Amino acid sequence: MLKQKTQKQLLKKTLLFGGAILLLAAKSALAADDYYPASQLSFDGFGTASVGAYTIDHPSNDRVRQNTELGAGAGVNYFITRNIGLGAEAYSENTTGVFIDNASANLILRLPLGQSRFAPYALGGGGHQFDAAKLWFGQAGVGLEFRFTSQVGIFLDARMVWPNETKYYGVARAGLRLAF
Repeated sequence: MLKQKTQKQLLKKTLLFGGAILLLAAKSALAADDYYPASQLSFDGFGTASVGAYTIDHPSNDRVRQNTELGAGAGVNYFITRNIGLGAEAYSENTTGVFIDNASANLILRLPLGQSRFAPYALGGGGHQFDAAKLWFGQAGVGLEFRFTSQVGIFLDARMVWPNETKYYGVARAGLRLAF
């Protein structure tokens, strides 16, 4: 008898908790706030992970673990319209060399998904690598951003980078975005 009473209480609490989550989600989905307005400036802080051409062409858990370079960086973005923006970023993966390893600029095409707070995006541009080899590069990638509020969000993206003198490589970023 006691076990059945405990199961009913657990079920009741689970349903109550699930209902509260659904109400919060519905409120968020129906909110009138525009999370991705035009004329918005944002600043990014992010971590990076990059892998070389051989690892991309021949992926394995061991190869990715052994050959991934980690780093950190910062960026700034300005969206001219709700969907079209310009971004600039710099990051470093090598603490023993120059302070900035890579600097680049991108055109960003963003497609906010209604009031869901999610916005997939594509980017393309170019930049300069200062360390280990000094060279120019072009890049293109895709990403996804989620906004907690119209000023605070997180993002994750990945891109291919094609240097002018060496083999291509891939870079992934994950970070925090603060918009104004």
